[in-house]
Amino acid sequence: MEAIYTSWLRIFSRSKGNIVGMIHLSASPGTPRYQGSVRKIVEKAEYEAKLYKEAGVDSVLVENMYDIPYLHTQDVGPEVVSVMTRACTRVRHMFDTGPVGVQTLAGANKQGLAVALAAELDYMRAEGFVFSHVADEGLMNACAGSLLRYRKMIGAEHIQIFTDIKKKHSAHSITEDVSVQETAQAAEFFLSDGVILTGSSTGQPVNQQEVEAVQKSVNIPVLIGSGVTADNYPVYKSAQALIIGSYFKKGHHWDGDIDENVLTDFMDLVRKERSSVP
Repeated sequence: MEAIYTSWLRIFSRSKGNIVGMIHLSASPGTPRYQGSVRKIVEKAEYEAKLYKEAGVDSVLVENMYDIPYLHTQDVGPEVVSVMTRACTRVRHMFDTGPVGVQTLAGANKQGLAVALAAELDYMRAEGFVFSHVADEGLMNACAGSLLRYRKMIGAEHIQIFTDIKKKHSAHSITEDVSVQETAQAAEFFLSDGVILTGSSTGQPVNQQEVEAVQKSVNIPVLIGSGVTADNYPVYKSAQALIIGSYFKKGHHWDGDIDENVLTDFMDLVRKERSSVP
């Protein structure tokens, strides 16, 4: 485990229990929900980064969540990449107390890596890393080989890639004979920097038994990617990071604004838990 944490601790301050706040960018140009102002997209992202910084979260992750319905992989165009790069650059400038990451939906992992490099981010979240699954957007195939070669080619090996396995909003009947532990092991074998576990959909909690099984089966970081709340935080705090979006929003729904009271109360809970550890 020492070698793993050497890599992990290059960007995260804690070996486990890091809190990652989601910044859901407003809809990109060309998408159905675009409101006509790139400036407002960037300003909102910067404002949310400020809220997270003041609350004391350990990291933030930027995602083009409002670009529904999502395009598939190579169809995600330069208009999305350019706006995400601009927003991520401002978030990186504002959130200077911890690592910043990015995810480009859906499955646009090379685009996300390019954004991370240009905006000087620390990590990215990638879907479809190993095995195939059927997502909302269609069939998504494994990308580990091409993605890691691309990372090498553009000189971005310092950017860590955390990868979803058995991802939410997807059907996994194609690989029903492959357990989540085996999927995690495959991701580790294909040089993932860490695996992300999710519930069945946004805001849904992760199966606790699956978390424990995966933690025992791999020697890379395990992150929780959905469904964390104040009530179940103690269950998941042994993971390397807890990625939280919906719970921090008004009404605990991803489509709301950040609820500053919820965010503050949650981080107070985290600090209390951390202070009680000898």
